[in-house]
Amino acid sequence: MTDSTRLAAGDAAPQFTLTDQDGASVSLSDFAGSNVVVYFYPAAMTPGCTKEACDFRDSLASLASAGYQVLGVSKDAPARLKKFQEADQITFPLLSDTDLTAHRAYGAWGEKNLYGKTVTGVLRSTFVIDEAGQITLALYNVKATGHVASLRKKLGLAA
Repeated sequence: MTDSTRLAAGDAAPQFTLTDQDGASVSLSDFAGSNVVVYFYPAAMTPGCTKEACDFRDSLASLASAGYQVLGVSKDAPARLKKFQEADQITFPLLSDTDLTAHRAYGAWGEKNLYGKTVTGVLRSTFVIDEAGQITLALYNVKATGHVASLRKKLGLAA
């Protein structure tokens, strides 16, 4: 079985350093003392992932005013993430995890049902990490559409 261990509220957030869409290294530790939303998505420039990224983009100001920063993580190479960022005016870091190290550490890689078949791939997942580096929310197999609104509700933010 390729599923990684699932994380839960109260777990320490696994540390990572990944390359962003501009080729810069970004570490989770760069955000120590901040609340961070880290979400894993299957592929840049696909309909569901574009919808989810645009929902995060459109909610960024209210998330930021509530003290949350957003990081998107996929297995796409930085050059593809740059195209995605430019095409959809994504205004938060998009991180490349081509070797799936962070995906596996967060349990965001494993078996899933896709069109009636069991496949191994990215499990669309979102994690909220507090200032101390603890996970406060671990959401697996979320839907692309409506996910950000649901997350905002869970965080107690107005719609």
